[in-house]
Amino acid sequence: MALVVALLGSLALRVFAYAVLGRLARRRPVVANLLGRISAPMEWVIPLLMLVAALRVVPDTDVLPSFALIQHVLVIALMISVTWLVLRCLRTLELVAIRRYPIDVSDNLSARRMLTQVRVLRRTAEVVVILLGASAILLTIPGVRQLGTSLLASAGLAGLALGLAAKPVLSNLVAGLQIALTQPIRLDDVVIIQGEWGRIEEITGTYVVVRIWDDRRLVVPLNWFMENPFQNWTRSSSQLIGTVFLWLDYRVPMEPLRDELMRLCKEAPEWDGRVSILQVTDANERAVQLRALVSSTDSGRNWDLRCRVREGLIAFVQDRYPQSLPRLRGELEASAREPSPEGSIASP
Repeated sequence: MALVVALLGSLALRVFAYAVLGRLARRRPVVANLLGRISAPMEWVIPLLMLVAALRVVPDTDVLPSFALIQHVLVIALMISVTWLVLRCLRTLELVAIRRYPIDVSDNLSARRMLTQVRVLRRTAEVVVILLGASAILLTIPGVRQLGTSLLASAGLAGLALGLAAKPVLSNLVAGLQIALTQPIRLDDVVIIQGEWGRIEEITGTYVVVRIWDDRRLVVPLNWFMENPFQNWTRSSSQLIGTVFLWLDYRVPMEPLRDELMRLCKEAPEWDGRVSILQVTDANERAVQLRALVSSTDSGRNWDLRCRVREGLIAFVQDRYPQSLPRLRGELEASAREPSPEGSIASP
């Protein structure tokens, strides 16, 4: 009788829950997304919950010996379903954040900050939920529980070895939490790692995928970012100042080159109008070094602008001031003529 009541109660609870969620879903898209993703685990959680509750209230005299095993299996199935439900909820929250904060816009700094926190925290929470669910299931099995107690009491060396083996996993887990909170890197950040230029493409629970400029992928452990220095070109802003170096002769006129640099920048769509400077930064016995500073809204445009300015200045010098190109100078001196012996004819 209790089982029949449990099944009827689970059916009524399911109808009531879906009616409430359906009404909320018509008003709020977030609830609609949540309902669409948790419907599968909810189909298992509600009946299993009612069955477990019904078996708890059934008197022991009315229950066959095999029902204890059935009850244990139902409890394990309920734990698995609840873990599945929580994982689906975490994934839904991440999808809602992705839709609310798109990163395919020009000024996406706040969106990348939010998505990095949500994604890293979601993956860390998934690991914690799975560990808690597995631990709860194992604690319901008497043999495993006793085995774990005896291992903890008598196998200190094995526990130490297990701790050392799990050190990379734990360090990456802690590094993931640090990255989510302090955010030294975010999704779509431009970074320089081990001399490679790339963008942060993916942040998982254990590693970071960096997409290199030539479409290669650099996989870096999470804890590497907390233990090693690296360059982040979009930490607070994507704006960047680039340099162009030229070696020219001492006779090069500076003012015409400055005017040409300004003209090139004004005609370039990559220039953001902030910085356009040409200065002599070094000199040696052969030539002088000119440094042009130009600014852009991001690193990709700045690279194109630097190439455009370098090509334009070289073509300008070649066309207008070819004598200002680098050259080697030498001075020839006539050697002193040695006195010739008397009576001899001097050599020419």
